[in-house]
Amino acid sequence: MNSFFARKYVVSGIFIAIALTLVARLFYLQIIDDSYIHSANSNVMRKVIVYPARGVILDRKGKVLVQNEPVYDLMVTPREVKEIDTALFCKLIDIDKAGFIKRMDKARAHSPYRASIFEKQLSVRTWAQYQEYQYQFRGFYVQKRTIRSYPDSIAAQFLGYVSEVNEKDIERSGGFYRSGDYIGRSGVERSYEDLIRGKRGVNNLMVDALNRPKGIFMEGKYDTLAVAGEGLVSSLDKDLQLLGESLMKNKLGSIVAIEPASGEILAYVSSPSYNPNLMVGRQSGNNYMKLLKDETKPLFNRPIQASYPPGSVFKVVSALTAQQAGVIDRNTVFFCPHGYSYGGGRGWMGCTHYHGSTTLQRSVAVSCNTYYGFTYAKMIDGRGLSGPKAYDLWRNAVTQFGIGHKLGIDLPGEKPGLLPTSDFYTKRYGNDKWRSSFNISLSIGQGEMGITPLQMANIMAIVANKGFYYRPHLIKGIGAKKIAKKEFTEKISAGVDEQYYPVVIQGMSDAVNTPEGTAWSNRIPGIEMCGKTGTAQNPHGENHAVFFAFAPRENPKIAIAVFVENAGYGGTWAGPIASMMVEKYLKDTITTPKYIQDRIYKANFLPAPKKVADPKSKDVKKADSVKSKTDTTKSKRQLAALIKPKETIVHHSAVRRRYE
Repeated sequence: MNSFFARKYVVSGIFIAIALTLVARLFYLQIIDDSYIHSANSNVMRKVIVYPARGVILDRKGKVLVQNEPVYDLMVTPREVKEIDTALFCKLIDIDKAGFIKRMDKARAHSPYRASIFEKQLSVRTWAQYQEYQYQFRGFYVQKRTIRSYPDSIAAQFLGYVSEVNEKDIERSGGFYRSGDYIGRSGVERSYEDLIRGKRGVNNLMVDALNRPKGIFMEGKYDTLAVAGEGLVSSLDKDLQLLGESLMKNKLGSIVAIEPASGEILAYVSSPSYNPNLMVGRQSGNNYMKLLKDETKPLFNRPIQASYPPGSVFKVVSALTAQQAGVIDRNTVFFCPHGYSYGGGRGWMGCTHYHGSTTLQRSVAVSCNTYYGFTYAKMIDGRGLSGPKAYDLWRNAVTQFGIGHKLGIDLPGEKPGLLPTSDFYTKRYGNDKWRSSFNISLSIGQGEMGITPLQMANIMAIVANKGFYYRPHLIKGIGAKKIAKKEFTEKISAGVDEQYYPVVIQGMSDAVNTPEGTAWSNRIPGIEMCGKTGTAQNPHGENHAVFFAFAPRENPKIAIAVFVENAGYGGTWAGPIASMMVEKYLKDTITTPKYIQDRIYKANFLPAPKKVADPKSKDVKKADSVKSKTDTTKSKRQLAALIKPKETIVHHSAVRRRYE
């Protein structure tokens, strides 16, 4: 009897164990392991991501700068792929068999049950060819999306580009982005990403055994709508931008034009540039690497990242800040004997001409270095303060013009330029006893000063407004209501009273509109343009040509800065470019003589391509190579000593520690 009951409990235990095992297995299959439910669902339902269209970008007149075009991502669910004609499949989407195998392996590694991208961005034409045979390729389906298109292929550094998100992007987004999404990488595509990206949606479709759509699952109860991104209205004038890029072809440099009354950027040229359409499509990765390796650096955003010595155009800032400080006024006269002597006669800063007795107004018109050498000396040495303290006051006044710090443009990657602190010079010279003679080159915008083209154009906007500016920006309106960001509507003072501007403006008008002026050849018939030429010294080659201006004098509509690297004189190269841009914007015509236009359009200042050494020429003995190199270096030094010209400007670093 006892054995019977014992067997009874054993049998019951076995059945209970089997039941628990089955329950555990069902729990695992239904709760923990979702592969079967995915497999089951995939047989009857397909989730299709609906990607939103990114917001379009227009110019200030409503002309399209960036739009969207349809493309198709080919998706695959590996487990559903049965025997297919791989030769036909590869021919239809233009890949080889090795590429097919590689893509399938990647998809299986992602998930055998979940759909993933097999091939990105099939064109409309390719999709049309594939669609005819789609029924033969079970496990594959196409997902529609849009990509960026640039009708005029302009303003690449301003507009930027988009690319697929990576793991870091997904992590930083807190889960907003998923694999396959695209994100703005540069330009306004990046700055305004949150606004123009939109919001993805999902469509749930019922499919048959051949994976063909048969209708909407549950009448769309679980579908979500995609929301298109906000459109942007830029401040750019498309026609002006096209002209600027044509004028800067085969040149290194930039053009920035600003509307003084609003801070809106009218033209934003970085040269050399690139076709933004190269960053779209299946070859975008290869194209990016080619651009990255290009010696002319077309990806470099020169208007906000390049830093140049401003040269003579800085004299406008010097004239204004010195008046505000009370060290000079409109009647102050300095004598120019063809240069400025400093450091007890041991330093000489040359001037382009013998100007004799020179007033403030005339100093601007003729760009007199001597005048600003004396002015800087009075700012640093004549205020009853130590050199560092006087320099700090000077520096604070200069920075209010936007030099030495970021202006806050709505683009990523802006650089602040360079304006050293007093500590920099105290450390360089070993004590705080230094005076104006130790950094005199700052008086004419040389030495350790660096300024971006955007900052230069902004200075001109300040002068045009007689003392204030609005933060420069490229987007003037967001969305259907064209809302402007608040920070771009705030008026910012440059710290110099309005009363000190007229004499400087008159000097700039004289520079362009009188025969004695340095920009006389750049005048525009019927328009009083006020401008200033500059020739920024470049220790690495030919000087940079610089010109900035605003027009017309009364109620200015445009302020512009032009930099042409390694071109020489500002009045010869930068000036004509600025004149044509200003006249085009104000009069929608160009009256500059044709021979000057041709000279500008045809000029090529790009550096010569570097010669690649012939790897076959290695049959020379090593010892001979070393000797030849030494002799060559020696001969170059001897030749340089014989032909070295007399310097017209002595840099302050050459006279340090002499006057301590």
